[in-house]
Amino acid sequence: MHKSILLMLVLLVPGTVPASGAAYDYPFVNAYEATVLGTPSIYMPPLPEEIPREDDMITIFPERRIPDLFWYSEGLRFSLVAQEKPAPLIFVVAGTGGDYRSGKVKLLQKAFYQAGFHVLSLSSPTHPNFIIHASATSIPGHVVEDSRDIYRVMQLAYGKVQERIVVTQFHITGYSLGAVHAAFVAQMDAREKVFGIQKVLMVNPPVNLYNSVDILDRMLTDNPASDSPEEARRFVDYFMTLFAETYERTQALTFEGDFLYEMYKTRPPEEEKLGVLIGVSFRFASRDLIFTADVMTKAGYVVPADRELSSVDSLTPYFKVLGQTGFTDYYSELFLPFFQDRYPGLTDPALREQMSLRGIEGFLRRNHNVGLLHNADDLIMAPGEIDYLKEVFGDRARIYPTGGHCGNMAHHEVLASIVGFFTDRGGRWEEIQ
Repeated sequence: MHKSILLMLVLLVPGTVPASGAAYDYPFVNAYEATVLGTPSIYMPPLPEEIPREDDMITIFPERRIPDLFWYSEGLRFSLVAQEKPAPLIFVVAGTGGDYRSGKVKLLQKAFYQAGFHVLSLSSPTHPNFIIHASATSIPGHVVEDSRDIYRVMQLAYGKVQERIVVTQFHITGYSLGAVHAAFVAQMDAREKVFGIQKVLMVNPPVNLYNSVDILDRMLTDNPASDSPEEARRFVDYFMTLFAETYERTQALTFEGDFLYEMYKTRPPEEEKLGVLIGVSFRFASRDLIFTADVMTKAGYVVPADRELSSVDSLTPYFKVLGQTGFTDYYSELFLPFFQDRYPGLTDPALREQMSLRGIEGFLRRNHNVGLLHNADDLIMAPGEIDYLKEVFGDRARIYPTGGHCGNMAHHEVLASIVGFFTDRGGRWEEIQ
């Protein structure tokens, strides 16, 4: 059955949530559709409509000068969802380009709150607000450095709210790149013991960050669905111009994955074009990251180092250039030279290893409070990486056969597994059928 017909049937079937313990019934077997469309509502569990979410803000570097262009960004933002009674607290770290209010973060907030947890949610170190206010280098992407920034933010954010809540234990989770950060933060906490983190759950992490961003870049540049490089260029230029105009109206450098779903519903692309759409999504996230890092450090990568942009300056020319700039370009032209200058003698292979779970493999093997939830068809994984994770985690890994990259997070079975890891049900999972 063609996938678009399947989608219509799924959306039209009046449904109930399948019973707990039923066979895994996620509807999309195509990893690209799963990644773009996520989970239809009839496959989601019941969650509270409203939860007591409170947004808050902290200052990390009081002496840091914030460029006038970012006048709207007053401090590092985060949110707390608090129980009225003593409870464990789960830190949630967003994925690439995501902020503390992204759709997947809100999903986890509702699920964890319903299960009786406090939840403190943080933006990804690759989100502009984090780069501006919380990144020590303002050059995001180095997993170790970014995780150290997250750990600092966790301490300050908890210090801001600790009088409002009584915490019995600390846990941490994250999805996509946020899952990698969660693991690195847990390793730091195992040494420094600030929180005494009890459980760590990694949801759809990349193994090697460079491998995964290269895959995502190539979804746009090497996709056979693009009849020619010029067609791909026009495709990107159109959306970069659209988003530059949106920024000038809203003064907000954000990009939410929900845009992909809305685009798909409005004008469904041919199935083979979905890879291009995912590539464009990642290009938007890369664009915001690179632009913010360039302005904050005056690197002169896209914006001339001596140029002081204001809120009335047009950003369209810069965004169009960044539309043709992949994360791997940023890595080789700005990121790698920066860290080689910071750490003399650092080689490209060594830096890539630092950005990989292989760099903390011993910690992941030894610590049985670290769990993994993944999908066998995850689009951002290089050949052999899922098998590597199975071998490292053993029965602490739960690998679903389908779901793409984080597409099944809201599925009733998957969300029950995520919550269950932090409750009495957590631990060694049976094999998924």
